[in-house]
Amino acid sequence: MNNENEYKFTSHCEDDTMELAQNIESEKFPNMVICLRGELGSGKTVFVKGFADSLGIEETITSPTFTLVKEYLNGEMPLYHMDVYRLEDGDDGSIGLTDYFNKKGVTIIEWSDIIKDSLPEERLEIKFKVIDEETRVLTLIPYGQAYEDLISAVL
Repeated sequence: MNNENEYKFTSHCEDDTMELAQNIESEKFPNMVICLRGELGSGKTVFVKGFADSLGIEETITSPTFTLVKEYLNGEMPLYHMDVYRLEDGDDGSIGLTDYFNKKGVTIIEWSDIIKDSLPEERLEIKFKVIDEETRVLTLIPYGQAYEDLISAVL
């Protein structure tokens, strides 16, 4: 599925990124998949923290670099936070990452381009581009009508 629609959001500080995440969380739905791409330190985990906070998750959010997936089940909806940076060859299906896409929660994947062949057709992609120490430009690309509607509601 190709998508021509790209939406830009400029974040001037971590609070802006967290606020965007909270706005997206307010439009959440079961089996939502959000794919985050961007260099180290670009704000991906900050986004997840904002989203989790808005879900009512009180645990400290850290990037699950060594565990691949962290499950947060005590919020309004389950949150599955993935960091697939260490998967050099993508997901061959043996580790079951795609199972999370149908667990009625929200899956947020850092470094999602590494498993692009395993991603669901319908998803929200967010690319983080570092402009300077504080400023980031986030490019939001919705795949599928539910994600188009989501972007319309939050931007």
